Amino acid sequence: MFITYYYSEIQTLQVRCRTLAIEISKVSTSRGKIQYHWSGNGQPNIVLINGGSGPIEGWMKIQPDLSETSSVFSYNRLGVSGSDKPQEPQDGLTIVETLREALTLVGFEPPFLLVGHSLGGLYANLYARCYPDEVAGVVFLESSHPKDIGLEKYQGKVVKTINKILSMFDSWSPHKPFNEVHFVKKTVEQIHAIDSFPDIPVYVITGGKENRMMPEEVRKKRIEHQLELLSLSSTSKHILAKNSGHFPQFTEPGVVIDTIKDCVEQIQQKTL
Repeated sequence: MFITYYYSEIQTLQVRCRTLAIEISKVSTSRGKIQYHWSGNGQPNIVLINGGSGPIEGWMKIQPDLSETSSVFSYNRLGVSGSDKPQEPQDGLTIVETLREALTLVGFEPPFLLVGHSLGGLYANLYARCYPDEVAGVVFLESSHPKDIGLEKYQGKVVKTINKILSMFDSWSPHKPFNEVHFVKKTVEQIHAIDSFPDIPVYVITGGKENRMMPEEVRKKRIEHQLELLSLSSTSKHILAKNSGHFPQFTEPGVVIDTIKDCVEQIQQKTL
């Protein structure tokens, strides 16, 4: 999958996150126990949706600042860190429904501002389509676009080899076959199955730093896809994080914080 282009960056993120310590709670959903972190107070309630295999700690450079004026919820999906291992395929609808159940159980109420990083952008996209009355805005943070799945045809030998190795490791674990990365295509199909997207503020943050593993043709196509996300709403804005790769929340947290706060203001103005 195209996700492998960010493999080295994900490894770096995981190493950085091990040095962070935050208070984490657990909630028991019908699909398993999920770790979450809730901080702050204020509307709209912000839900931070991790990229593939991303932990809660990946948000800790932005969540404290956002919590000064808003309620902010971050969590570990099933199979990540201390959350339970998944017992069923983790396609988009399953992930959306599990998140929605967890939010209901802990009393984190809509309307939500969804912030989806990388693969989490697909889930934010799908959530907004499934439950438009619950979503007040979306920030796509270096987000995957449904069309990105087609970029795999441009993969080089190195990326294909990494994918093959990762698939071998997955086959050795009873839980790995349920990992979300194996159901991206199904998640994309689920997004396409629902034509309408609510007319809400949409912000798209794209990293401007080139990935050396990513072929130039893939980079150009991906930028096109990022800009296409703007067409989801009549109120949309593109922000370029010039000095960032795939994780602006780490390399340029101020840009991400300011963008989310700008979206909050747009939502508040719309409700007046």
